[in-house]
Amino acid sequence: MTDAHSSTLPRDRYVSSYSELAAEVRESGLLDRRHGFYVTRIALTVAAFLAIWAGVVVLGDSWWQIALAAGLALVSTQFGFLGHDGAHRQMFASASANEWTARILAGGFAGLSLHWWRAKHNRHHKAPNQIGVDPDIEGAPLAFVPADANGRTGFYGWFTRHQGWLFFPLVTLEGIALHISSIQGLVSRAPVTQRATELSLIVARLLLGFIVPILVMSPGIAAVFIVVHLALFGLLLGGSFAPNHKGMPLVPKDMRVDFLRRQVLMSRNIRGGRFTDFMMGGLNYQIEHHLFPSMPRPNLAKVRPMVRAHCARHEVTYTETSLIQSYGIVVRYLNQAGLGERDPFTCPLVQMYR
Repeated sequence: MTDAHSSTLPRDRYVSSYSELAAEVRESGLLDRRHGFYVTRIALTVAAFLAIWAGVVVLGDSWWQIALAAGLALVSTQFGFLGHDGAHRQMFASASANEWTARILAGGFAGLSLHWWRAKHNRHHKAPNQIGVDPDIEGAPLAFVPADANGRTGFYGWFTRHQGWLFFPLVTLEGIALHISSIQGLVSRAPVTQRATELSLIVARLLLGFIVPILVMSPGIAAVFIVVHLALFGLLLGGSFAPNHKGMPLVPKDMRVDFLRRQVLMSRNIRGGRFTDFMMGGLNYQIEHHLFPSMPRPNLAKVRPMVRAHCARHEVTYTETSLIQSYGIVVRYLNQAGLGERDPFTCPLVQMYR
């Protein structure tokens, strides 16, 4: 598709449309900071973290420790969500306050690097599901783009063809992968702001997760505690991000799409109540989050009716489904992508402009 052709497309009206929506949202006050929500949520999550580790020490060598491992995974996931909110400057008006809060909460309590994650996540927000741009659909070990499955042979080929069914076992390793990627990003030769601080926080958090169980539990219980904590952490965090874009249209690398449709058509919301909001850290309102990334988490549900109505008026498809249905879509998508099937995932915008 040439630039000359692109200039004839009805992109301008969607740009104007988003400007109208943004103005409406600003007037509603939903972009205003929610300090009370975040201060309370941070205080409660820190208290839960400290209480769990106190319980670990008091309980000692008992298989009941596995319940605490599950609780620790849940709390660590919440710190991941809080770090995400801080990185998007949802918490405070001050950029430095958001950054330091995100750095401490993500690094010191979840073992994740703000520097590494923010660089990767910003690329994702810039162009969700765009081939060659969005790092969240880059290959290995899973083939998110059907073309990436071509040429895989032997065990790797078999794995790729069945990758949808293997998704949930694999996502239990996501926590370990995030820890490793965080450290790799910090020890790279590239310039890193607050490298020593982040690295110290992450190493201290990871050592806490290994040393304390080894000191207070027998080797068998300690091993199970560590495995359950890491596996459930990966499942909860990875399971919150996966339903939001996987199985939505893919966009060719060189295609230009206006902001409104780029964020709405490639994203999927997850229906649910307060429990879903809590377990997914507000990421179930993925469309609203992508349209207004600095909007405080508790306001995403409030802006949803405005966004839905706006999309309906301008005939922009707004996708929303249940969590179970979304996982079914993800599994089918990955299995089809693993076979190298391209047609089911062609972006409708490409067909519209042909």
